[in-house]
Amino acid sequence: MADFMIGGLASVGAICFTNPLEVIKTRIQLQGELAARGTYDVRYRGILHAFVTVIKNDGWTGLQKGLVPAMYFQFTINSIRLGMYNAAVNKRWTRTKDGGESFLLGLFWGAAGGAVGAYFSSPFLMIKTQLQSQAPKKVAVGYQHHHTGMFNALQHIYIKGGLAALWRGSIASIPRAAIGSGAQIATFGKSKALLREYDLVVQPTLNSMCGGFLAGCVVTLAITPPDVISTRLYNQGVDVHGKGLLYNGWWDCLFKIARSEGLYGLYKGFWASYLRFAPHSTLLLLFFDELLALKNKYEMRH
Repeated sequence: MADFMIGGLASVGAICFTNPLEVIKTRIQLQGELAARGTYDVRYRGILHAFVTVIKNDGWTGLQKGLVPAMYFQFTINSIRLGMYNAAVNKRWTRTKDGGESFLLGLFWGAAGGAVGAYFSSPFLMIKTQLQSQAPKKVAVGYQHHHTGMFNALQHIYIKGGLAALWRGSIASIPRAAIGSGAQIATFGKSKALLREYDLVVQPTLNSMCGGFLAGCVVTLAITPPDVISTRLYNQGVDVHGKGLLYNGWWDCLFKIARSEGLYGLYKGFWASYLRFAPHSTLLLLFFDELLALKNKYEMRH
């Protein structure tokens, strides 16, 4: 149980630093939705321009929009996925017969934990996305939901569509989390092992930081297309029957983006994602390793 709590706490610490980039990423991913490149008004011209635009129109607090549901989301998904992964490591389920760290087994347990965590944390991811997309009219992108906060959003969504509405889009978040979590955790474990094996970085804290950074690079390449799809599905408006106004599901969203926006559309917000995922991955996995080390020291003393 302690490992699950440590995973959640590590992610909450990391998201406080990286949430502004999550706001920027969300806005860029929603910009020009289902419109061909060059046919729409570009309101966020790159990361720096997006930061200035958000501060100018939303104020400095605009950079931390959605922080509360982001914390709930990060705690839920990471307590599950990192807890499951660490349990697998402790039981040696991520090792080969000769005792080495297996990339594929790490990938499997990381993906499994990510998929389970994604489903249970889905309502918080949806609300986070909707809050982060909210902006003054002249810089608004995507559907505008007009929530005043996380609990107002929970209440509004529940009243409108019942409990099932809170899990709308949850199936779409599973590929995103499974791919991202599997790539991140497998790369993290293998990178740390290789850095130690070749005596490149052996100091524990630096080893974790380097492993986390490399994992962040890999995860950005893997996760951006499913992340764009997830953002679009969570943020779209719904009709009186709770059906999406633009997309019918994950595959429908994928094909519509590819047809209307091309490969570029599936990688919208890539650099914002990179700047968000790389430091977040580094901080998250570093905090996780450090908290585990503290727990192990405490257990040895008692």
